[in-house]
Amino acid sequence: MIDIKSEQEKKAKCLLIGAPGKPPLELKGLTDTLGMECARIMTLSRIEPNPAYGLGTGKAQEIADCAKEIAADCIIFDFDLDPRKQRNWEKLTGINVFDRNEVIIRIFAQRARTKEATLQVELARLQYSLPRLSHMYGDLARQRGGSYGAKGSGETQLELDRRQIEDKIAQIKKELEQVQVNRSTQRKQRERTYTASCALVGYTNAGKSSLLNALTGADAFVEDKLFATLDPTTRKLPLAEGSTVLLTDTVGFISNLPHTLIDSFKSTLEEARFANLLLLVVDSSDPECAAQFAQVRKVLEEIGAHEVPFIILLNKTDRIKDDTVRAAELESIFSDTGACMPPIKVSARTQEGFSTLISAVTEQLLGSERNFILPMDRADLVETARRGGTITSEEWLEKTIRLTARIPGALSEQKDILTGESQLRASTRTLALLLPYLVE
Repeated sequence: MIDIKSEQEKKAKCLLIGAPGKPPLELKGLTDTLGMECARIMTLSRIEPNPAYGLGTGKAQEIADCAKEIAADCIIFDFDLDPRKQRNWEKLTGINVFDRNEVIIRIFAQRARTKEATLQVELARLQYSLPRLSHMYGDLARQRGGSYGAKGSGETQLELDRRQIEDKIAQIKKELEQVQVNRSTQRKQRERTYTASCALVGYTNAGKSSLLNALTGADAFVEDKLFATLDPTTRKLPLAEGSTVLLTDTVGFISNLPHTLIDSFKSTLEEARFANLLLLVVDSSDPECAAQFAQVRKVLEEIGAHEVPFIILLNKTDRIKDDTVRAAELESIFSDTGACMPPIKVSARTQEGFSTLISAVTEQLLGSERNFILPMDRADLVETARRGGTITSEEWLEKTIRLTARIPGALSEQKDILTGESQLRASTRTLALLLPYLVE
């Protein structure tokens, strides 16, 4: 007798097909996250420009026979499959065949919790499935539209479904536009309060949510799986001299992240683009961390966040604490990356490096401590400094006010176009107002 419960809980068995010279180890992690069982892995030696399968017919038949031998429920390719090839593979094997992009979209669908995330994932799923509708129906007959010669043939079920999906996509896009407006409004409100913002970005499963929890006492969902977090979580991070910064945990990146997801999660990813500082989290224990870092920088460029200043956090250092070779290797890899400062070694588990991190964020967002002497007739600048920075000490004398404060912004020398003389310029309005009273 068949045990219905065990049959329902039984994991789907999959055959993974890797690109030439690249074992699909990351794809295996994705299928594990999806709750599937990897029955076997095959790595191709080459991909041929075959219009039917993208491979030679002999190799395609070998894969189909292997899937039959291990009783696989599906075949998953670690590269893009166009709709025609997907349809041909399913006809050849008689089982479901899909690619890496569909696996990622399915994971996102499982992880979505809020209305915004659900809308974003649904939009990506519909945009991905639209060109693949035909393989779901096969040779479905047309619906007839009256007697012969009187009317044309009716729409096929495929055409009806395509129109319904296009209408649904348009509706979801309108709802997401409203979400983007709401986010923009919230962002403007934060800007009016002069609160600096900082975003945790990085490859999926690099430990961003764990760092957010350890640094701020938040309760963001944490799991040792890919894409455990989809919805951005923002908490206040205490800094030096009683100041705070808004720290946001963002969705993780991955190589070959489907563009449908990048477009759908645009409003979420904008948290990184509008941040004052990025904390780029790297899993230092992962041997592929250099490639992952490059991929994160690539995605940041795609969303327009590549010019935001960033600090590299080498996370999970507790796992490589006694590995001096690995430590030297990491120092070599991340020595010249364009970051604000050298990488900071941290651990969410042991809180190693947290004091260094807090000092670095304070320096970058609140600015260096500078001394100012203000005349009494410009006492209004004390309040300006308080709103736009952090005052560490103030002394009111008979004719002047001595001020020590951290004011965000940098100073640089620029030549005056008319006189040709070098002048000191400030990069922020508050620092520019206080600049005439700066004491070297």
